[in-house]
Amino acid sequence: MKKLKNLSPSTRDNVICYGLAAVFFIVVQAMIAGGLINNSLKGQLVPICAYIIMAVSLNLTVGVLGELSLGHAGFMSVGAFAGIVVTSSLADVIPSAPLRLAIAMLVAAVCAAVAGVIVGVPVLRLKGDYLAIVTLAFGEIIKNIVNVLYIGRDASGLHFSLLEQGFELGEGGKMIINGPMGVSGIQKISTFTSGIVLVVITLFLVLNLINSRAGRAIMAVRDNKIAAESIGISTTRYKLLAFVVSAALAGMAGTLYAMNYSTVVASKFDFNTSILVLVFVVLGGLGNIWGSMIGAAVLTVLPELLRPVRDYRMLLYAILLIAMMLFNNSGIKQRMLDKRGMKQMEKLEKSEKGGA
Repeated sequence: MKKLKNLSPSTRDNVICYGLAAVFFIVVQAMIAGGLINNSLKGQLVPICAYIIMAVSLNLTVGVLGELSLGHAGFMSVGAFAGIVVTSSLADVIPSAPLRLAIAMLVAAVCAAVAGVIVGVPVLRLKGDYLAIVTLAFGEIIKNIVNVLYIGRDASGLHFSLLEQGFELGEGGKMIINGPMGVSGIQKISTFTSGIVLVVITLFLVLNLINSRAGRAIMAVRDNKIAAESIGISTTRYKLLAFVVSAALAGMAGTLYAMNYSTVVASKFDFNTSILVLVFVVLGGLGNIWGSMIGAAVLTVLPELLRPVRDYRMLLYAILLIAMMLFNNSGIKQRMLDKRGMKQMEKLEKSEKGGA
């Protein structure tokens, strides 16, 4: 009991985050075994995991770093199509689907991280609305590039082109990315288990970064850039670190998401997706990792749960969003948490006195 009483806020947050992931996995597996989840909701499990990763990674930029980014779907798109190319290329070499997925995620993370460096170096010199506008433009640029990208594979290897005319493959060749038609015929190798594993990896990386020396430096830059610079903290370095880690995790989420569908097009990763992920973060609480997890899971499955009332589905969805926003910003939430904390402390004290 004393150990529980003496837990630091960061340790409690870590326990809550990992606990939520474990409970979510156990409950879903039990419901699947009991036949309590229909096929429609079962198909939402991998997207829920992908959106949780997206929300947690974006919270690193928006909540912890304090910079508004509206192009997170662009990094997701980079990871999605990079992962598709890797899994398609390794299909004949590596028969194990989980191993192919793991390798594809690593490659997607590297590609998205490189994109994060390319974007972050010039963009992070800006702030506020200007940074948001430039990151929004980046997301649209990525979408337009994929729309004119043609990638195929034949006996001589991979072939790339930005023009459909003259793009030919050798005998037995296969088109992987077909411009605006996107990708079709994808072998679906993403599973709910792989999604939970990636969620746990994401939590491990983000929570350890936040609680590390680098994380404290990032939050110092967020709170007061001038004061941070005055004590020797490199604001550019730590801003770029948070931005690149966030981008890499989004790239891995993109691969997980893309390998859950047989067809993927670039328009899926547009401005609306970036705004949707930002809604997860804002409603869950800026800087609140477990809040982002709950927000992403609830808001992803909510439209499906409201499908029986299809005539009022979007109206109810909007009302619930507004209610959650008012609840988070009203101070009622904090008072409830404070009262709950006081009650827990009283119970602990009573139990300790009784044990004595």
